[in-house]
Amino acid sequence: MSARKTPAAKKPAATSAWSRTASDALVEKAVQIIPGGVNSPVRACKSVHGTPLYFDHAQGAEIVDVDGNSYIDFCMSWGPLILGHSDPEVVKAVQEAAPKGLSYGACHSGEVAIAEALIKAFPGAEMARLVSSGTEAVMTALRLARGATGRSLIVKFEGGYHGHSDGLLVKAGSGLVTAAQPGAEASSQGIPREIAALTISLPFGKLAEVEKLFAFHGPKIAAVIIEPLPANNGLLQQSTEFLKGLRHITQKHGSVLIFDEVISGFRLNYGGYGKLIGVEPDLVTLGKIIGGGMPIGAIVGPKRLLGLLAPAGPVYQAGTLSGNPVSVAAGLKTLERLSNPKLYANLDKLGAYLEQKLAATGIPWLRVRRVGSIAWPYFVEGAFPPDADHIDPKAIERFNLMYQKVLEQGVYLPPSAYEVLFLSAAHTEAHIDKLVAALASAAVGVE
Repeated sequence: MSARKTPAAKKPAATSAWSRTASDALVEKAVQIIPGGVNSPVRACKSVHGTPLYFDHAQGAEIVDVDGNSYIDFCMSWGPLILGHSDPEVVKAVQEAAPKGLSYGACHSGEVAIAEALIKAFPGAEMARLVSSGTEAVMTALRLARGATGRSLIVKFEGGYHGHSDGLLVKAGSGLVTAAQPGAEASSQGIPREIAALTISLPFGKLAEVEKLFAFHGPKIAAVIIEPLPANNGLLQQSTEFLKGLRHITQKHGSVLIFDEVISGFRLNYGGYGKLIGVEPDLVTLGKIIGGGMPIGAIVGPKRLLGLLAPAGPVYQAGTLSGNPVSVAAGLKTLERLSNPKLYANLDKLGAYLEQKLAATGIPWLRVRRVGSIAWPYFVEGAFPPDADHIDPKAIERFNLMYQKVLEQGVYLPPSAYEVLFLSAAHTEAHIDKLVAALASAAVGVE
């Protein structure tokens, strides 16, 4: 699937005297000095017929903009804030770490502690390498797979997003859907065809297509990478049978299976989605939650692979900020809190409550696809889509029409119909009630 433009829809009319004077002033200034006025494309809010809000502070489930408007936040920094904004224990850990040094560019004990915690959380993991972002984790995992196998080709799945490194912006995910210009193969200009040609993109869920590809190109394929729970272009939950099939095929052909759990890692259970369904990949890439809101990423896996990374082996990777002491402190405290299974049980109950309340509105298309604390607003009836190509344009149009109306009622959602909502331990049933009421109100008059 090449990058697609969001279906056209008329702009919703203003619904109140809600003020955003200070945000608008910052937007006007930002577009002059920052490309597009934003530092990450989806923040531009173009697909939802708006412009960016500028936020000032946040606590728990609430976030406040520079105009003083308060919102219930269901974006949660795109997932990592599973404990909520500025969780007191995480903030305390940061406050204790920061005076000791914001960055060492050298080793410290926290690196060992968080590596031990990550290894214990994932079956088969024996080593971990810390990096500074999910994109960097995936980039490193692919280099490692190529170094281990001596092969060049990478297999990904259409609509799957694995960060913005050159070789993975091929038929990629939601940010590109709403922002990028369609290209021949790569989902962005500036990527040489020679690099894009090393990535093969297949449809989700079709194991026969994977088997056919390996029958012809198996000896050239270094790795298969997939979000085991695709949540970056809609919530496109795959069958366990499909994921087990990928495990079998990659083992048969000596390729590396990489689970990109930058979103799903520690979001649904203490560990990864692979652990939840009983499928063990060769490598797992992590980010988001393991920093408790601070920048971090990691690769975990067996010694036979991780042991190839420099300086132990010939596959080079480095980073001055890798294992940053403040990020590690926030991550360790977050992981400590997440080790309590009651937290996940409570989040699942809250997700079920969201589904029940939406059903009670009597609007049949006002619904979400949910796995644990991840919920995707998909505003049409019928079967949920198995892949990005089957997402109904009507669902996207409805979300885009409703977005500003929901925002003006004090509910902040990710500004893209292809993105998912995240529940946190700071959310309550009262917050869910407000979300559902805002959605139901915004749905009035939407066809």
